[in-house]
Amino acid sequence: RTLVFDLLGDLYTMPIAGGTATALTNGMPFDAQPRFSPDGMHVVYVSDEDGGDNLWRLELATGKKTQVTRGKTTRYVSPPWTPDGQYIVSARAPFRGGNTKLWIYHRDGGNGTQLISTTVSPATQAHSGPALSSDGRFVWYAERNGAWHYNANSPQYQLVRYDRETGRAVAQTFNYGSAARPTLSPDQRYVVYGSRFESQTGLRIRDLNSGDDRWLAFPTQRDDMESRAALDACCAAKAFTGSLLGGS
Repeated sequence: RTLVFDLLGDLYTMPIAGGTATALTNGMPFDAQPRFSPDGMHVVYVSDEDGGDNLWRLELATGKKTQVTRGKTTRYVSPPWTPDGQYIVSARAPFRGGNTKLWIYHRDGGNGTQLISTTVSPATQAHSGPALSSDGRFVWYAERNGAWHYNANSPQYQLVRYDRETGRAVAQTFNYGSAARPTLSPDQRYVVYGSRFESQTGLRIRDLNSGDDRWLAFPTQRDDMESRAALDACCAAKAFTGSLLGGS
């Protein structure tokens, strides 16, 4: 019933029906890309509060902040939680250049581990925008073949689904306009993702039972597929409520 979002480097919450936004963070740090924990008691986000981009966890009841990752030479993108609320998945890469890969961390910190091995996904492929199924078995993400470069041609990204039990990664889209930033509905029936038609970006929705794939909203804000995508390639839907889109 509540949205969490970032605006100009600070985090806010707001009732999903609309109303007044409440600030969660403020000050010099640049805080972005927040996600509620499954129990709604914490928010994970990316911040440069300690001088470099890292994952942080905020306890909503007390305002207590916990630094999950450490270092000043790494960047993190789009961190969702695992369904049990114990782990956080994030795309990670060297701060200056390099392909993002999916890593998983315990909510209390630690070194983490790379989620998808190089035998499944070569080093030349970049991953971003992870989204987990409700049982935690499948990880949807956007895959880019290669790093950023000038005069990039479409398609730049396609959606892939990784099976944590079998270790297999299977492509889910072959769109000329690319596909990025997947979001699954709570009942696992739909996936929403960002795509492009000609020069404009929109949101597409796919029924995973029937395979029907259509525009949900077009156009929306511009994507970031042709750059380094420091804050992910596209701002697709971040939340569903029932069978309707609840946040963006």
